[in-house]
Amino acid sequence: MTASTVDTSSLSPAQARARFRLGVISPTTGWCTGATQANLVAVPADWAYDVLLFCLRNPKPCPVLDVTDRGVPRTVLATGADLRTDLPRYRVWRDGELVDEPTAVIELWRDDLVALLIGCSFTFETALLAAGVPLRHIATHRNVAMYRTNRACRPAGQLHGPLVVSMRPTPDHLLDTAVKVTARTPAAHGAPVHVGDPAALGIPDLAHPDFGDPIEVCPGETPVFWACGVTPQAVLMASRPPFAITHAPGHMLITDAADRDYQIE
Repeated sequence: MTASTVDTSSLSPAQARARFRLGVISPTTGWCTGATQANLVAVPADWAYDVLLFCLRNPKPCPVLDVTDRGVPRTVLATGADLRTDLPRYRVWRDGELVDEPTAVIELWRDDLVALLIGCSFTFETALLAAGVPLRHIATHRNVAMYRTNRACRPAGQLHGPLVVSMRPTPDHLLDTAVKVTARTPAAHGAPVHVGDPAALGIPDLAHPDFGDPIEVCPGETPVFWACGVTPQAVLMASRPPFAITHAPGHMLITDAADRDYQIE
């Protein structure tokens, strides 16, 4: 089931989660204007410390918003939400290999799983739009483009892997605005990690993202790259834990928290 013609930007977070629980599948960019979105990574408890340590050592791609108790599929960020059903699509990993992309993971959830909710760049998109920065992926109803880079994250315990970035084409005259606006939301990756030539990040071709959809960069625009919460998925591929559940890239948990709650002045 895919998103209907309903204005998803005006839905409440609870309404959006209810739709996903019923099987609606959609990238969540542009949904529930003003509501904070979060990445999900759930791992067995004997890996959870390393994941949390990895996040603390790599706060740009992995700003932690919440950590659940062992086996508990709930978060204080979303009243009544079930982390097993209330995201539009999940990814299931075994030994670092992607084995499934279901719309619910109730039968796969384990009593030893610890879930981390990580800030998402979709959180600062409302502020970008309010500042006059256009977002082509929202205008064209597509997922944001995401890329593995040649930048290694700082390892932690059993975990290692590359930084993943999201890219948004930005009009040249609005580059300073985009940097200043997003710098105010460090819990959603903050300011860009790179502006300009993708080759400096080891990205050979913007037309072929590793995750999400390709987004055209037009004349008079510059590609701008932000650290991305899909980084833990690249780390899972590199580090190969026996089991993990994550969100599918771009298919986030929409929380009850407000974007403004994570903005600094």
